[in-house]
Amino acid sequence: MVGATSPSGALATVRAVHHIGVSVANIDAALAFWESFLGVGARWRKTLDRPYLGKILGIPGVSIEAVFIDLPGGMVLELLDYSIPDKRANPDATPNPGNVHLCLAVEDAGVAWKRAVDCGAKPVCPDGPVEIDAGPNVGARGAYLRIHDGVTLELFQPPSLG
Repeated sequence: MVGATSPSGALATVRAVHHIGVSVANIDAALAFWESFLGVGARWRKTLDRPYLGKILGIPGVSIEAVFIDLPGGMVLELLDYSIPDKRANPDATPNPGNVHLCLAVEDAGVAWKRAVDCGAKPVCPDGPVEIDAGPNVGARGAYLRIHDGVTLELFQPPSLG
């Protein structure tokens, strides 16, 4: 449990990550990647257009096609296709401010990397996963791939314990 006090002295307690949301240009294309890569279907799909949503987002009258996909380990990935004019893609380069990556722990980085590429991901390093040779993850293997909408998917194989 993480807690921090506000200037008023009230304690804000964070219990857990609820979900990870990713804005997408095309919900069907994004969903096709995730369902193929994970081998599971979406848990939930709906158009969100209730007035509270526009108020929360600061976009009155917004309509969003939304999908929930269950990730291994209990996390939920929420794909969001906003029905608004003038959507612009963010540059997909990792060092750009605002770029976020999703890291999935995998048993075999090579197998997961090949599956992601087969599902349409574009590897940052075309040679496949790289062995980590320094820092807290020595012996691990990792790879960055670009998936739909320039989103970065990191595959992380922890170091073997044996």
